[in-house]
Amino acid sequence: MIKQIIFLFFCVSLSYNLVAQERDYINLQRDWKFKLGETASAALPEFDDSAWEEVDIPHDWAISGPFELEGNGSTAKLPWKGIGWYRKEFNIVEEAKGKRVHIIFDGVMAFPEVYINGQLVGKWDYGYNSFYFDITDFLNVDGSNLLAVKADTRQHDSRWYPGAGIYRKVRLLVTNPVYVEIWGNHVHTPIIKPHYAEVTISSSVKNSSNSDQKVTVIQSVYSPNNNKLSEDTISYELAANTAKKFERTLAVHAPSLWSIESPTLYSAKSTVYVNGEVSDELNTSFGIRSIRFTADDGFYLNDKRVQLKGVNLHHGHGPLGAAFYPRAMERQLQIMKDMGVNAIRNSHNVAAPELLEMCDKMGLLFFNEVFDKYDAKADILDTTNFENFAHRNIRNFVMRDRNHPSVFLWSVGNEIGDVQWNINNGFDRLHTMVNYVKKYDPFRPVTLVNDQMESAKLRHFRYYDVHSWNYGQRYRIARKLEPDMSVVISESASTLSTRGFYEFPLPDKKTDFTKSLQVSSYDLNAPWWAEIADDDFMWQQDEAYIAGEFVWTGFDYLGEPTPYDNQSVKEMGMTDKEASRSSYFGAVDLVGLPKDRFYLYKSYWVPNVNTIHILPHWNWPERVGKNVPVFVYTNGDEAELFLNDKSLGKRAKNPMSENSTERFRLMWKNVTYEPGTLKVIAYKNGVKIGEETLSTTKEVSQLKLTVDRKTITADGLDLAYVTVEGLDENGNTHPLAMNRVKLKLTGNAEIAGVGNGNPQSFEPFQANYVDLFYGKAVVIIKSRYKSGKAKLTASAEGLKLDSVTIQIE
Repeated sequence: MIKQIIFLFFCVSLSYNLVAQERDYINLQRDWKFKLGETASAALPEFDDSAWEEVDIPHDWAISGPFELEGNGSTAKLPWKGIGWYRKEFNIVEEAKGKRVHIIFDGVMAFPEVYINGQLVGKWDYGYNSFYFDITDFLNVDGSNLLAVKADTRQHDSRWYPGAGIYRKVRLLVTNPVYVEIWGNHVHTPIIKPHYAEVTISSSVKNSSNSDQKVTVIQSVYSPNNNKLSEDTISYELAANTAKKFERTLAVHAPSLWSIESPTLYSAKSTVYVNGEVSDELNTSFGIRSIRFTADDGFYLNDKRVQLKGVNLHHGHGPLGAAFYPRAMERQLQIMKDMGVNAIRNSHNVAAPELLEMCDKMGLLFFNEVFDKYDAKADILDTTNFENFAHRNIRNFVMRDRNHPSVFLWSVGNEIGDVQWNINNGFDRLHTMVNYVKKYDPFRPVTLVNDQMESAKLRHFRYYDVHSWNYGQRYRIARKLEPDMSVVISESASTLSTRGFYEFPLPDKKTDFTKSLQVSSYDLNAPWWAEIADDDFMWQQDEAYIAGEFVWTGFDYLGEPTPYDNQSVKEMGMTDKEASRSSYFGAVDLVGLPKDRFYLYKSYWVPNVNTIHILPHWNWPERVGKNVPVFVYTNGDEAELFLNDKSLGKRAKNPMSENSTERFRLMWKNVTYEPGTLKVIAYKNGVKIGEETLSTTKEVSQLKLTVDRKTITADGLDLAYVTVEGLDENGNTHPLAMNRVKLKLTGNAEIAGVGNGNPQSFEPFQANYVDLFYGKAVVIIKSRYKSGKAKLTASAEGLKLDSVTIQIE
């Protein structure tokens, strides 16, 4: 086995002060061994793992497939059920004697057991939550150590693809015996005035030594430019093996408030002294901002009303599966912000901590949710002690995330039917969850996300602070019974579509689905329990008390392939093999390519940016002389459409219409198709804001590669996304190209995933080829640990090839 020598505090050869040294985080990313299946004695140091697969963390053992064609489409037909073993050998240097060593896992799916040198350190259950163990007493400080982790997903239940294994980062934390506990800092701002703010910093300091210690903590606040603004000191006698909170409130004058437009971040520094020498130092990022919900006027940030323009995002990243790569998450958020999003709801489980850090920096509000159901989907089994489970999971969830200014609302669960109907002590369980949230953060509101409209008559809203309801104005009864609470549409729309796919005629009703196994991108389809995007726009215009919406969903995700899940395709006379493996809900497809609906949202949510988008494409040789409806999504209020320079008339939005599509779209429903060029000229308040053209393309003749970033970091984690397109001779993307593209990569990188957004594709996500889907596909390139260059070349039979070079630094 490859041994990794961990140089604590970066370099042993440097001058080393055992007491004065700060805390050190060591990322256990590289050189793991993995084996799928139960393996006797795998936790023992002497076990021979030489034949095991070598992997890095994050790792999702199931995303590479193969797909099980007759499997469950709701969990993506991937082999995620099973047992996986991970092993890593490492050394700890001599100077670590007398230190405390913790191991922190951001997420392991599921029911992990953690062993050090053959001894069980501890177990965890909820596969989405972060957890940690003190492993000090299990370590060989002056010799080799064996870390073994068993992940077992067999008892986990899910409505989407959950992934499997150690799918988020793992770190060691090394501290002196007196230290701020993990997630032990709590920063909040009790008073915010125009020219003054108070910042309270509370640090839970633990003395893990066997003797009493005189402990002093200096609490300091630093500006975004790292200038010290204020500080104060507090001292206590701290008994052996005890912890105590060290709290001080400091003043910040003329504070810059954290907002969507200007997400200013300050830093709280907690410096711990023992007998006059530094024992620990912890920096905590925070923002100064106020939040409040009002019953009749929605949500306020810094006393300014903000309409929540949110999306729901699942934890997965398409071809990467559940494995968390920071760049994959950053890209998702950038795409969502471009659509006009100002808020994110994590659905429906504890997110990776990096997501909240990114929201803080990017000015995105965060609706923070902990569970889907209170059953095996949350890893709550019949044998689980609910009170114990609730306490430790809510503790970790809230303590980890409570300093993020982006977090404006906690959710203790989603669509929990027995809780809403008070079955099996449902209200008691709800009360338990809410109380634990408020125990660890009494300063933010808490909610439960509901879907059973009539259950509101039981008044479960008495236990939480904000009405949160999914779909179809189901908040109506709750709002009537308790009008003094604000309303959030926690899931809206669930409009269904496939990028680049169109069917005729237009559907008569939203649930008109065909056996094509794709959904038309005219954006008029939704499940029976949901609605199209325009309906939610209209309801929020007509009911000003609604704080905003969270669209289901921002991105497509693996699993939950409504309307083509296993049951639905059987009802259509098809078999399990025809069921799809990913969703149709996203405004963006599985690999991050925008659907038409992306531009519908952008046209409404970003009114000051000119958006003009025409659909469908204009390649319909089989429909010459037949009707092809044309829609335009624009922030303008009217437009004129031309086909081959002939005007097809003007259309104007009708803001008073009870038909929601007439308020937000421009539609020419009777256009006789002929090849050529569509042109639309858009106007706003009578002034031309721009025009857009769409032409019939010639045959596909060449490939084009476009990379999102030409330089990435040589850290084994960074990613470059390469869009592959099939073009005609004039450089236009061919909207019907379905060519198989061969991929060749050279240099210090690897192909981490490929995909094309087709919910019906069962080609592997890790491959040296990818099929174009309606003209496009995506290749994900991952860096290795060495600088240099990587070159990707794409070729296809009969097409001119293309290549792109990526610098790795």
